[in-house]
Amino acid sequence: MIKEAIISAINGKDLSAADMEKTMDLILDGRVASSQIGSLVTALRMKGETVAEITGAARALRKRAARLDLDNGLLSLGRDDIHVERETVLATTGSEASGTRTFNISTATMFIAAAGGVKMARHGNRAASRYFGAGDVLESLGVNLEISTSDMEKCIQDLGIGFIFKPLMSGPMQHVGNFREEMGIRTIFNLIAPLINPAGAEAYVLGVYDPALTEKMALVLSELGATSAFVVHGEMTNDEISLCGATTVARLAAGRVEKQVIEPEDYGFKRVGLEAIKGGDAAANAQIVRDILGGEPGPKRDIAVLNAAAAFITAGRDNDFESGIERAVATIDSGKAQSKLDALVAFTEQCRPFVRKEL
Repeated sequence: MIKEAIISAINGKDLSAADMEKTMDLILDGRVASSQIGSLVTALRMKGETVAEITGAARALRKRAARLDLDNGLLSLGRDDIHVERETVLATTGSEASGTRTFNISTATMFIAAAGGVKMARHGNRAASRYFGAGDVLESLGVNLEISTSDMEKCIQDLGIGFIFKPLMSGPMQHVGNFREEMGIRTIFNLIAPLINPAGAEAYVLGVYDPALTEKMALVLSELGATSAFVVHGEMTNDEISLCGATTVARLAAGRVEKQVIEPEDYGFKRVGLEAIKGGDAAANAQIVRDILGGEPGPKRDIAVLNAAAAFITAGRDNDFESGIERAVATIDSGKAQSKLDALVAFTEQCRPFVRKEL
């Protein structure tokens, strides 16, 4: 099966969703040599991964992933990282190693969105390299990551926010973790990792590394059962809606995908250089998040507000960016966003140590 898939990809032939799922089954079960995996994912990248191929690979990954027992749907905020509720949960997914070196925008976004009534479940990890992941920043904010899955479920249900720690929930990727680091290029694994969705989100804000992927990934989300999504690529910020330039957006709503380009000036924001939203180490990024939630004005707050507005629209809280921005600003200025952080810290501090799920 793997050899046939490699030959097809090398010859520029697309795999069906079913064939890609079977191929990924073998890879995730550790039954394929690293050299063969490398050949396949490189060939797929060179020809361009199709909606069917990404969908099939994601299905193989999802059926091996541990799931949280939640009685609601979720919205996923995505940069390889976040998730939210069937009507009110947003999944946000952020890449810990995007290389843009901004502060952790999606971490600030999750607190603003959660305080505005969107149930958030962030999926992420500590960073393994010079980059600082969501886990590192949340720990610097005082959040205890290492809690049991039952406490994780209770946290999301009761507080409307929680962090799904990857070492606890991401067993299916164990056979390709080192391989991904060694490859040094983005592959289909970068596209499917944010789609694991252990919280069962049905709505997404997903960031991607290439504007050409926005529409494609919105169609993948539709194939996987999502009901609402924003898939975004921002100029200079990659997987966030940008203040530095244009953002390509593919919106999934009512079973249709529409693509557009938005500019910060469209919503009254000043365009800024990357330096204005630059981050630092985990402690510095945590302080930036505290400052934003505490009401400090400036471009860092503005970009968090803009991204939170997308979360509110995707979760059905608002119909357009203007009203979403108003909600985000009010959520910060009222102190609700800061209170949501305080509540998460207080809840996780009293939790018992986690026990890993065997997959």
